[in-house]
Amino acid sequence: MLVAGCRPAAQDEASVPSIDGPSRPAMSAGTSGPDGAGGAHVPSLKLATVDGQDYDLADHRGSWVVVNYWATWCSPCLEEMPELSALASMRAHVEVIGLAYEDIEPEAMREFLERHPVTYPVAIVDTLDPPADFPTPRGLPMTWLIGPDGRVVEEFLGPVTAPMLEEAIEAAGGPAPGQPPAEPQGAGA
Repeated sequence: MLVAGCRPAAQDEASVPSIDGPSRPAMSAGTSGPDGAGGAHVPSLKLATVDGQDYDLADHRGSWVVVNYWATWCSPCLEEMPELSALASMRAHVEVIGLAYEDIEPEAMREFLERHPVTYPVAIVDTLDPPADFPTPRGLPMTWLIGPDGRVVEEFLGPVTAPMLEEAIEAAGGPAPGQPPAEPQGAGA
């Protein structure tokens, strides 16, 4: 059984792995990354969102960040948008950034987002020059979970749900669904 997903038009069949069963992580934390620390990769991501704001992933340390590659033409991507939006709205310790991986003008994206609103920022990614610290997606949607320390915790190929992300957060030491995040050390009186 194949998971429903979309492939960027530039990708050939041989380069896109098949996935059996529900969407599972394509890569887990613990792989050595370019940060040289032997731990998970600490990516950087700086871009402008379609609402004209600057987004810098480093500014969101201390929160769990969901980096979601998607496209307007990808049905599974559109199906997960309301769930990602709800997760970002209902969990103060979780943030989402949507990266539209397609050739679309900002005005057309703003019009699309008026019809399909989300509560998180969206940026358009240049498909010919995507962010260096995030690999070209093998298919869409493609989602990375970034921990509060800025390291990649998990990578998902295919649609994700809020419970899947909350389970990954809990497994990585974050709060369980319904539990408040732990206060930083030295907080409180």
